[in-house]
Amino acid sequence: MAPTVEKYLKEQHIPYDVLPHARTFSSIRSATAAHVSPHRVAKAVLLEDEEGYMMAVLPADRHVHLGTLRRELGRRLGLATEQEIASLFRDCDLGAIPPLGEAYGVDVVVDDELGNESDIYFEAGDHEELIHVRREDFLRLLSHARYAHFSTTAF
Repeated sequence: MAPTVEKYLKEQHIPYDVLPHARTFSSIRSATAAHVSPHRVAKAVLLEDEEGYMMAVLPADRHVHLGTLRRELGRRLGLATEQEIASLFRDCDLGAIPPLGEAYGVDVVVDDELGNESDIYFEAGDHEELIHVRREDFLRLLSHARYAHFSTTAF
């Protein structure tokens, strides 16, 4: 688990479980490897524009609809580069960033689809563990986030 994630969870007094799984390189594959519904796995997508970075958090089985998100936020957001991601999430493996933007100083927007699940799982910052929290605790972790509907089905 990334040290920033562990520290943030402790500071926020959030109970959690760590769910190890076979090494994977995407949130949806992590869900499959961990035998968890991909709709319960919160993935993070880092976006950027002239105002700075923003993290979009959505279920692993969905995609960010950039047009909808741009209209919702009134920003011209695009995908951040791998180099930008690596510089912001230094203690995380590339492709395994946790959806805890506040822990890394990044604003967050959460897709409404995540509010329907009783348990949420997310990348721990590596490619071999998911963190499991209750929905209420996940929402507390993202208490300063904006909420919107901006995702589309992945399949």
